[in-house]
Amino acid sequence: MAKQKGFIKLKGSLGGLTFYESNGKNIVKTTGGVDKSRIENDPNYKRTRENMSEFGASATVGKALRQGLGAIIKNIKDPTITGRITGLMKQINTLGTGVRGQRSFEILKNKIILEGFQFNKKKPLSSVFYPEYAPPTLDANRSIATWIVPDFNTNNYLRAPEGATHFKIILVTTVLSNYQYEPKAKKFEPSNPTENQTNGINYSTAIPIGGNVGSNTTLTVDLEFTAPLPATVGVISAIGILFYQQINTELYELSSGNAMQISVVG
Repeated sequence: MAKQKGFIKLKGSLGGLTFYESNGKNIVKTTGGVDKSRIENDPNYKRTRENMSEFGASATVGKALRQGLGAIIKNIKDPTITGRITGLMKQINTLGTGVRGQRSFEILKNKIILEGFQFNKKKPLSSVFYPEYAPPTLDANRSIATWIVPDFNTNNYLRAPEGATHFKIILVTTVLSNYQYEPKAKKFEPSNPTENQTNGINYSTAIPIGGNVGSNTTLTVDLEFTAPLPATVGVISAIGILFYQQINTELYELSSGNAMQISVVG
């Protein structure tokens, strides 16, 4: 690798050399890498094509999960969330049926891989919110999710960030379909596109920090399905907490201290 000198600065590839700018410096290096058409057609790159197919599909399924959870993760996620969720989907893909490059994503069958996922790995939900509670439950149709948090003392079972005066607990539920490879389309598609990414969210009222909550808190999300969902979809319920600061009569959501995890896949 060499630096460009002189008043003419080139960008792009020319004569086997690539010119580009990095950190304010103009760099030149030999053009490397394998030609795209060779990767797509050369039998020696069959395994590479298989890996590319499944990695791209893992990113697609991970994006469907993030979109199903909606904007709620904006003030909860860490910068690594996209890569970490893609990694989970690749684990699920590795266990799927089919030949390499076309293995399916079976969500409900591999739910243990998703359960317990933290949206901010440096801020696990249990590090800020630790009263006794059971995971959310689903009705027979897997359409209605219910989460009950028994009354607890906020002084003993809450670690609020500096400046927080209130908090809300959250239940968000989304449907994630299995994905399978479609040879005609040459890509992975959801087995149940109609149900895929159907979602709902419910917040508690704003609860003051200090002393007991005063009663059990019950959150319910109804996805409004009128018939039982097929086994080719998983219903993902995530639970979390958001902190607020009251100024005069207004509550402002804080950007720190918030946490959420995937609690159960049913």
